[in-house]
Amino acid sequence: MGNFKEILDSIGGVIWGPPLLILLVGTGIYLTARLGIIQLRLLPYSLKLVFSRNQDKKSEGDISHFQALMTAMAATVGVGNIVGVATAVVLGGPGAIFWMWMAGFFGMATKYGEAILAVKYRVKDANGQMAGGPMYYLEHGLKQKWLGVLFAIFGALAAFGIGNGTQAKAVADVMSQTFSFPHWATGLALVLLAGSVILGGIKVIGRVTSFFVPIMALFYIIAGGIVMILNIGLVPEAFAMIFKFAFTGEAAVGGSIGAAIRFGVARGLFSNEAGLGSAPIAAAAARTDMPGRQALVSMTQVLFDTLVICSITGITIVMSGQWKDTSIEAGALTAAAFGEFLGGAGPIVVSIGLIFFATSTIFGWGYYGEKCFQYLFPNVLAVRFYRLAFVLFIYVGATASLDVIWALADVLNGLMAIPNLIGLLGLSGVIIYETKRVQAKIKEEQAEAKK
Repeated sequence: MGNFKEILDSIGGVIWGPPLLILLVGTGIYLTARLGIIQLRLLPYSLKLVFSRNQDKKSEGDISHFQALMTAMAATVGVGNIVGVATAVVLGGPGAIFWMWMAGFFGMATKYGEAILAVKYRVKDANGQMAGGPMYYLEHGLKQKWLGVLFAIFGALAAFGIGNGTQAKAVADVMSQTFSFPHWATGLALVLLAGSVILGGIKVIGRVTSFFVPIMALFYIIAGGIVMILNIGLVPEAFAMIFKFAFTGEAAVGGSIGAAIRFGVARGLFSNEAGLGSAPIAAAAARTDMPGRQALVSMTQVLFDTLVICSITGITIVMSGQWKDTSIEAGALTAAAFGEFLGGAGPIVVSIGLIFFATSTIFGWGYYGEKCFQYLFPNVLAVRFYRLAFVLFIYVGATASLDVIWALADVLNGLMAIPNLIGLLGLSGVIIYETKRVQAKIKEEQAEAKK
């Protein structure tokens, strides 16, 4: 088993090497240029759509704009926001945070493009619910069904790793270390909690995440905000260090600027999943009159995930100076950083945040995996079997060693991105066309409002 893990690690290292990272960021840069920096131009309107009380109730779809966003946020805001960011700082130095921001900025355009295509090419399943995502726009848009099948296979299997076993294990470890709660009990509690949500389908998932995700995000943001306000004098110094090391490579592994870029970009993309193809599966379920409107909502996911939540983790770590202590492992670094400022309450805050984040990821990825499996096996009973298997595997994840599962999930995640990026680039003309449509509609609505 050890040799198999080493093989998977080697394959994962190749897949997640410079070529894929360049393709992921390059796609974001390309779409940013072609869309005229849409993530800045229409950001105010996007945020207005997200927080508007008047969510679209008349158009086709299963859940609101906000619920679709929260489902996607539930899946992406996970262990990566706490442990992943810490790993980036340990291996790439404080400068990695700057490159994480860059990956997030361009990733907003990627996420926008994914959502447009997901809504554009979505279909109704046998239950009358919306089904969409890379597998559908690869088949119906790019006319390459084999790529859609590959994506669906990778996604249905990867869900058991990135969105299930590893998250359950993280929660069980924290509950054991912080609250002396046995792994088996945490596993059972997660099975019951996640089962009550996931087995109910997207409408239940949407309702739960729209309540759960804002609370967990605000909890972590407020905790980080308190740290920064109480230590406001350290904040400018932390930003100065981030920008300095971003271009010098100091404090990175081997003193290389390449390490800062590599680990900053990789962990940023791992956290927000821009280009991976997972989030558009949730976007496809949204009630919306135009693909571009939901896409504007979807791109804010990266803003909240990477440019807000990940930044709180990264800045707190840099402020604390704990990243210089080589005796602290990356997994414990965030807790040590918060502990530096909040004392004994610091690790508890981080532990609660991680429990919330990881649990929500299980909810979101349960839906992603189901939709990928449904594309391959549209039978209703087959989909129910997948849901049940996914929920039961949570217990395995919480109580067993998952080194091989984690390594396999890493490989499958990278493989998911390849067909998705092919679809994004091949259908970029459709993204541009739908963007022009939604921009014209927005101008028309704004003109009407002024009359």
